Amino acid sequence: MPLSIFCPPPHPGLRNSITENGVVEPTAWCSRPLPLWLFLRRFARGPEGRASRAHPRIPSRKPRLLILFCLRQEVEFQVDVSEYLGRLLFVKLRKRHFLSDDAWFCNWISVQGPGASGNEFRFPCYRWVEGDGILSLPEGTGRTVVDDPQGLFKKHREEELAERRKLYRWGNWKDGLILNIAGATINDLPVDERFLEDKRIDFEASLTKGLADLAIKDSLNILTCWKSLDDFNRIFWCGQSKLAERVRDSWKEDALFGYQFLNGTNPMLLRRSVRLPARLEFPPGMGELQAELEKELQQGTLFEADFSLLDGIKANVILCTQQYVAAPLVMLKLQPDGKLLPMAIQLQLPHKGSPPPPLFLPTDPPMTWLLAKCWVRSSDFQLHELHSHLLRGHLVAEVIAVATMRCLPSIHPMFKLLIPHLRYTMEINIRARTGLVSDSGVFDQVVSTGGGGHVELLQRAGAFLTYSSFCPPDDLADRGLLGVKSSFYAQDALRLWEILSRYVEGIVSLHYKTDESVRDDIELQAWCRDITEIGLLGAQDRGFPVTLQSKDQLCHFVTMCIFTCTGQHSSTHLGQLDWYSWVPNAPCTMRLPPPTTKDVTLEKVMATLPNFHQASLQMSITWQLGRRQPIMVALGQHEEEYFSGPEPKAVLKKFREELAALEKDIEIRNAQLDWPYEYLRPSLVENSVAI
Repeated sequence: MPLSIFCPPPHPGLRNSITENGVVEPTAWCSRPLPLWLFLRRFARGPEGRASRAHPRIPSRKPRLLILFCLRQEVEFQVDVSEYLGRLLFVKLRKRHFLSDDAWFCNWISVQGPGASGNEFRFPCYRWVEGDGILSLPEGTGRTVVDDPQGLFKKHREEELAERRKLYRWGNWKDGLILNIAGATINDLPVDERFLEDKRIDFEASLTKGLADLAIKDSLNILTCWKSLDDFNRIFWCGQSKLAERVRDSWKEDALFGYQFLNGTNPMLLRRSVRLPARLEFPPGMGELQAELEKELQQGTLFEADFSLLDGIKANVILCTQQYVAAPLVMLKLQPDGKLLPMAIQLQLPHKGSPPPPLFLPTDPPMTWLLAKCWVRSSDFQLHELHSHLLRGHLVAEVIAVATMRCLPSIHPMFKLLIPHLRYTMEINIRARTGLVSDSGVFDQVVSTGGGGHVELLQRAGAFLTYSSFCPPDDLADRGLLGVKSSFYAQDALRLWEILSRYVEGIVSLHYKTDESVRDDIELQAWCRDITEIGLLGAQDRGFPVTLQSKDQLCHFVTMCIFTCTGQHSSTHLGQLDWYSWVPNAPCTMRLPPPTTKDVTLEKVMATLPNFHQASLQMSITWQLGRRQPIMVALGQHEEEYFSGPEPKAVLKKFREELAALEKDIEIRNAQLDWPYEYLRPSLVENSVAI
């Protein structure tokens, strides 16, 4: 294994050649290779895809090179470097190709100067080294193009981005959808984007377990009939959470129905009403309801959840049986005690020339009211999984990830800031496209919007993505949720955004001193443009920027990117196991059309809800995707060190301290709550969209 260190030659006037801003004059520098040969007998990634780490340390005199590989073995190499190395620009790694697949994963290389107080130069890598390619690793100080007026890193930046653009090409899974990484399978991904062995084994083992549980449940229930809601307990015996058990016991309550709009797994739909919705037509005899709604509206306590995005979406046909989709409207009132209670449910939009659709009320017969709420919960399942979770979480994060790899070189400070929050996103999304929402995938098998409706919904929702909706201060203000004391999602999202914003501002201020330095960073501008114009299909008309004109605008945009990949995804992901395990609370499909009268029986409710196989598959997938991940990196706790120097480390340390304070405050608050809200607790928020 040859390792070349590129450094300036011994130069008596070297110290005098460094300018006040830290830039070295070109006359004082040249590049020359100093070869250090490392002969490795064992390698990291064999046919089984085993993952390893390599942490080379190269002190400049009598160095020790530490390599950690295979089954976490450590081997020390003694390397003598008799020459003075001076300040280093690059190290280059080149691996000789052996007969077997002998790739290895290098975390970083450290070069320690002479003596106990010698300077350390850290060269972050965090990449696979394979084949006969050469990896050129710049020293870990973040540098923009503006920071490099002499062009010392110009060639490296250009070559790295040229190579990346070949590997990271834009793809289009379905026409009309925001773009994704090109490639149909995991094997099409760049090797650095694939799961390491521990993650892959855990993911595939959980899938195997979920399918095994499904087979057992099917075999135990295949000859039985579902006659009552209690029969769902037959499949409610594996993988549920403690909160899911409470949902099973309380799901019929109106207070819990309303609570889920505030703090459930889809807190993105609810908004305070500023007028009665135009679609809300009152059938004869509903004057009292209209007066009550008007009263709540005047008091500012009227809220709505409108599922109009589902109107006209094609419903699935499963095993030759038609399924059904509704587009409800729910009107709710916020009580002084913080409870959000439903006042009326309209299951379909009115159509011109037809009588107004019925409005279902809490005073209706119990089975009628329960079925209306089940329809709302089923519609929420569709919008949550496709719009709030897949589109706004996974797919937008993938746009950010692909644009980052195409436009920002590894030396760029914004690359270093963003890259920990993009880990595993491309592979988990390819797995979703080939398993969950693919032809004959899970959605086609058991979800009412499957069979093409899910793609239509994604296309429709993608056209309405707005920049402000990805920024909690703007989104929560727009939806009228600021100051709602029982909206713990709103409180935690706002505070987490503020913590992230200070973190981003701390890093940005180290590398951009003026607004002009932001405008002059051509790599940064290309990255912003790639996200908005290319990945998001021209979203500038919905507020997404195509240029970044100031430090404040840059901080806001980068904070949005990180929040989307962390907190926003967590808020729509972590609750799945809690709220979807008890299938009647979130039916994946409905087998009869929405009721048009209030004559509803238990038999009709059971005939409408998913059958035992559909319910079992919903539970199995919910467990696999919603369980707490044994292999996860919590927000801000990544071990990778892409930055060198004390200043970025101090910013990260402050960030972690603020996250710890938020964690403690949430724990104290939750201890006093009947239904604790944990989906934005920093220790549970994953550092990237990795599941």
